[in-house]
Amino acid sequence: MKSAKEPLLRFNNSDVEIVSKTRKYQGFFALDEYQFRHKLYQGGYSETLTREVFERGDAVAVLPYDPILDTVVLIEQFRPGALRSEFGPWQLELIAGMFGASEQPKDVAIREAKEEADLTILPKNMTKVMNYLSSSGGMSECIHLYCATVASENLSGVHGLACEGEDILVHVMPRIDVIKLLNDGKIPNAATIIALQWLELNLDKLKTR
Repeated sequence: MKSAKEPLLRFNNSDVEIVSKTRKYQGFFALDEYQFRHKLYQGGYSETLTREVFERGDAVAVLPYDPILDTVVLIEQFRPGALRSEFGPWQLELIAGMFGASEQPKDVAIREAKEEADLTILPKNMTKVMNYLSSSGGMSECIHLYCATVASENLSGVHGLACEGEDILVHVMPRIDVIKLLNDGKIPNAATIIALQWLELNLDKLKTR
């Protein structure tokens, strides 16, 4: 058993020495090679290690929830990263988009909701869920996750930007049906799983608001 005096997360960025960083590939996404060494728990520094990091920028995702009808808005679209998975490349997921250093995640979430679902989200109706790292063992991406209360009764259709190759189908579903899909393992997308679990924990708070 750990001693109560042992600190959690005792190291930070200042305890890593970046020896070099080299861009190995640049396409729609990028791949960087890092050489670094870092402090060790038992003292001293590690040897210089070489690791590749997938650089795809940060993203924002939003779960639209209608507290009056108790419905959830999800979108369905093709995802090439799921081509070899048992689930297949068409995924049920949150409205989402990548953003740059000059953009605010909340603003991007509002814009993406309009583009992907023809849904208007008001900033005052957005609640921050959390920020999390997608896969920090080899990817730099941080997801900024929100839930937004909306009116969902007139949402439907296929949306997205043709210039970005988007073909997005909107689903408005009873919350209990979506949670059943979640419990049955039919939703493999991490952001969607986290947001739906958060919704279940905070449901009363959202409805009261």
